[in-house]
Amino acid sequence: MDHRSQIREFLTSRRARISPQQAGVPSYGTRRVPGLRRSEVAQLAGVSVEYYSRLERGDLSGVSDSVLDALSRALRLNDEERTHLEDLARAAGPRPRRRRRAPQRQVRPTVQRMLEAMTDAPAFVMNGRGDILAFNALGRALYAPMIESARGRVPNHARFIFLDARSHHFWGDWERAADDTVALLQAEAGRDPFDTALTELVGELSTRSPDFRTRWARHDVRQHHIGAKPFRHPVVGELELTYESLELPADGLILVAYGAEPGSGSQDRLRLLASWSTTPDGTAPDRAGARPGSGEPPSAAPEATGGPGRTP
Repeated sequence: MDHRSQIREFLTSRRARISPQQAGVPSYGTRRVPGLRRSEVAQLAGVSVEYYSRLERGDLSGVSDSVLDALSRALRLNDEERTHLEDLARAAGPRPRRRRRAPQRQVRPTVQRMLEAMTDAPAFVMNGRGDILAFNALGRALYAPMIESARGRVPNHARFIFLDARSHHFWGDWERAADDTVALLQAEAGRDPFDTALTELVGELSTRSPDFRTRWARHDVRQHHIGAKPFRHPVVGELELTYESLELPADGLILVAYGAEPGSGSQDRLRLLASWSTTPDGTAPDRAGARPGSGEPPSAAPEATGGPGRTP
């Protein structure tokens, strides 16, 4: 990925979404492009037009925190977008503005044991690229279609969503899942634009998926730490699960755990999924309206618990 292009396209996209009326600046004449002009952003940020033009051409080297603050206010950036701008500036400078621990390629045994102790909640550990490096048993059962789709590689959210048509059924709200996944990749690209594996992933998806290309061009950034997701599992049917994302600062990784509302139908189906995942042949337990699964059972799916180093 071209870091200067990332900066240019991010600033341009943020500028384009703000109307003069929203910014409180007078509007004169015909506008050839949506949003604010460069001169208007410069005025709102209290910098010269020449200086802002340099920034928007992709040169954030040496930018002070006060200028980043001013730009964030002028462009009405939210907290995540402000962090993304700081990440872009950090990567452009001669020295990191703050140290960031490089993500581990493997999950530590203590983290794996913690996952396995979570017997009633699907859980997994992933990196910023969306690679799932470790599951617990119920997490493998929930994500069985993604694991099967990986075909021996480390399962990856973005590859499954954009390159496997089955993802449209698996995700109860595919559009939101696709938007969220690309926004997470954009944030990761800002934090580490020189990540070769991320560059290759973005290149692969850009080449093979028009849906990905469209979303990548928006330059939206977003981090989700809590929320709810709907699933359509091939064995137990529809699930509405809440989730919590916890950073593992010592590893540069993220632990995600799902749960269901007590007493809900999703909780019953989650228990059924746990029962299915422990049956020797992976067949669904008898129940009214149960649908058989397709492909290998989660217990026989490609193992991802050892990280990329142990995956073919």
